[in-house]
Amino acid sequence: MNTQKPIYLLAGGRGRKILTTISNVRNIIKGINKVKPGIAYVGVASLKDNWLIYFIISILIKAGCDCRLNRILIAPKNADLNRARETLQSADAIFIGGGDVEVGMQVLKEKNMVGFFRDLAKKNKLFIGVSAGSIIIAKEWVRWRNPNDDSTAELFPCLGLVPIICDTHAEEEDWEELKIALQLKGAGTCGYGIASGTYLKVYPDGRLEPEIGPVARYIFQNGRIERQPDLLSADHAE
Repeated sequence: MNTQKPIYLLAGGRGRKILTTISNVRNIIKGINKVKPGIAYVGVASLKDNWLIYFIISILIKAGCDCRLNRILIAPKNADLNRARETLQSADAIFIGGGDVEVGMQVLKEKNMVGFFRDLAKKNKLFIGVSAGSIIIAKEWVRWRNPNDDSTAELFPCLGLVPIICDTHAEEEDWEELKIALQLKGAGTCGYGIASGTYLKVYPDGRLEPEIGPVARYIFQNGRIERQPDLLSADHAE
């Protein structure tokens, strides 16, 4: 029997989509099949472990999910990283919140935590990413050395817990940043756009399974970005 867990990439969103996201998190946590599972909250992308953002998100999660939420502090200068590692190790699931992908990865790199997260994934730890947290879990993302000059765009590595490039809740911008990332990565590269309120399950064998709604799919080939058939969730498949 295959007991390997998928990694969950949620898009999050604004307005009512936030409630949809919390409902999605609740359903995932229910699947742990344990009374009050321990969820480790990683907020490095949220203004470097911002307390107010954690407070707001924790209220929503605790109201919607029957779990124990443990805040993991990594960014502060006086952060107890040994304690952080112990809590992450013992958690039933690790929740990586939204914010700024580059800032989050910078913190994890500076605190020598990248390898630790990768080891946890190899040990079949359950990961849940939301918005920027989903992109952090993925393979790479794009940044600009000069925000006003597109020629300065470049890729930078993320955790790489799943072997894909993805973006989240950018459907209104027609996945502009995702397309740039694919062009930078090169011919034959696929990318996935996870729309607001939906999520994507990525299995260890590479299988992708969208939930709630379709996931956009693009490929860079023949010198251009080409839209591929969407990945369809079971309730949208014909």
